[in-house]
Order: sequence, then C-alpha cells, then structure tokens
Amino acid sequence: MHSETLLGPWVRRYLAEHLVTERNLASNTQLSYRDTLALLLPFLSAVARRAVDRLLVTDVSAERVRLFLQHLEQDRGCSAATRNQRLAAIRAFAGFVAARSPEHVAWCGQVRSLPLKKVATSPVCYLEQTEIDALLAAPDPRTARGRRERLLLKFLYNTGARATEAAQLRVRGLLPEAGSGGRLIARLEGKGRKTRLCPLWQSTSRELTEAVRERPSDEHVFLNRCGRPLTRYGVYAVVTRCAEVAARQVPSMVSKRVTPHTVRHTTATHLLRAGVDINTIRAWLGHASLSTTNIYAEIDLATKARAIDKCDLGKGDDGDRGGAWKDNQGLMAFLSSL
Repeated sequence: MHSETLLGPWVRRYLAEHLVTERNLASNTQLSYRDTLALLLPFLSAVARRAVDRLLVTDVSAERVRLFLQHLEQDRGCSAATRNQRLAAIRAFAGFVAARSPEHVAWCGQVRSLPLKKVATSPVCYLEQTEIDALLAAPDPRTARGRRERLLLKFLYNTGARATEAAQLRVRGLLPEAGSGGRLIARLEGKGRKTRLCPLWQSTSRELTEAVRERPSDEHVFLNRCGRPLTRYGVYAVVTRCAEVAARQVPSMVSKRVTPHTVRHTTATHLLRAGVDINTIRAWLGHASLSTTNIYAEIDLATKARAIDKCDLGKGDDGDRGGAWKDNQGLMAFLSSL
C-alpha cells in the first residue's frame, strides 16, 4: 500500500513536525489537536472496520466526519462549541495533507466544506471593584499559604495574566524597571510563545521581591505548599477556592463563575474604565487581534453610558444642532446622482 495513502504517517508528521516546528503553536493547542485525532481515529476504525494503523486518508470522509461530530454531541454530551473546536482541528489537518499531496485536494475540499455550528456567544464575566477587593482579601494573611495565594491573586489582577502564564513565570522573568525605585516588570510568555512585558504595581513588586529573595533565577515564582511549581490547574484551584470565601461577604459573586480568566476579564474592563486606550489594553493582554479586545468595550455599560452622555442632545442650550439631515438637499441630490 502506498505510504501516502495511509493515514498514520500524515498524523505523525502533522503532530510532531507541522504543529511544533512549522506553526510553533502553544502546547495547549497542540494537545487539543492531538486529543481530537485521538478521539477520531478509534471512531473511524470502528466505522471502517479497519485497524487504526491501516486506516487510509480517504477513510476520513466528509460523511464519516459528520457522523463523528454527531457522536460527540449525542453520545459524549459535548457542546456545540466543543464540536466546532474538534471540526476546526480536523479541517486544519485536511488542509495540511492537501498542501503536500495534490491527489488529496478534492478530498480536502469535501472535509473542509463541513460547516461550523452557530454558537451563541456567552456574556463575558468580570468582577466589579467591590468583588475583586473581596477576592483579594479572601486569603488569610496570617498564614504562609494565605500570603502566597494573595500574592498570586494580586499578580493576576495586576497583569491580566492567563493561568498558564502565571504558572510558567520564573524568577528571571521579573525584571527591574530602571529608575522606578524598585518596581518590577513581568515578562510573560503567552499563546504562540509570544512574549510581552507588564509593569507591576509598587506593592506587587515589593511582595514579589521578598517572595523570590535568594531563590535561583530558573525557579518558578509561584509554588504550592510542597515547594513545587504551581500548575495552571493549581492557579485555577486557588482562584475558585478564594472566590467561594469572597462570595460569603459579597452576595453578588454567588451567581458568577470566577476563574483565572474572570480575573483577566476584570483587569481589561477596569483598565478600559480608567481611560486606557483599547490598543494599549490589547498589548497588555497579549491579544493578537484588536477585535478580541473589543469585547470589553461591548460589555462595559459604564463606558457606554459616558459616551452617550457626551452626545446627549439635551445638554446644549436648546438642543438645536442644526437642520435635520433630510433638509440638506445638496447632499441628497449628490446621493441620488451616484
């Protein structure tokens, strides 16, 4: 059997070479693509009645992919968003094969023609100032564990860092800012291994400086109670546990699902309210596209209200701002002539 018709070699090249070397994708994205194929291959093996190692590229037909997507939703209980994520990975794999094997271009077109489902956008959850204050106050400062957790929460709110970025931060990533009186800058490695710098508050800088004093530069900044590096799941656990404590003091938090990403949304929203330019917020959060950051302009009602106040017709002497647009016959004549 011709090697280019077998599916296995393409999967190995895609995962081990293309995603890592050519695309340089983040490890979490690589794992998501791997997990998709790990679910797809046994399903195809059962449907095609062929061993996984003997599957052909054409066994990944559009009809079988459609059945696989139905299996995800109906049998595994996956959401439409998860279904779309799996389909996107399969479509990307098909494009990879077709770009290197012209004989599979038609097959690729059929697979990539499978549509994504329309998914309702979930509202972005963020914390009001009283709520984030309660979250930061939740850890017990009298204990070593409480001080560690409070410093982590303060760092997340200060930087808007993702859980993985905070977990991966090492001592060498805390850089002194010249002429700032001891203030630090955190060097974070985000998605796609893109690096960005985030200035820290003086209080955060002082607490971090004390926490990492005399520690090796290669050591992780945030450690668990056993002295081992905190994982992103550990960061998630700290935030959710402290949120439960804070909710006892601020009832409005009970209905909110507070995660590290909620704190990230909170940072962005509060920066916007403080008058920080949206493009600066994009760079602060490490977004590749400004459209991603624009969601915060959409959700922040306080900012919208201020914008409306600035153009309130009732704030003039008599509200008269000139003739109505329809009275401008010169403009209407121009439009009619086009």
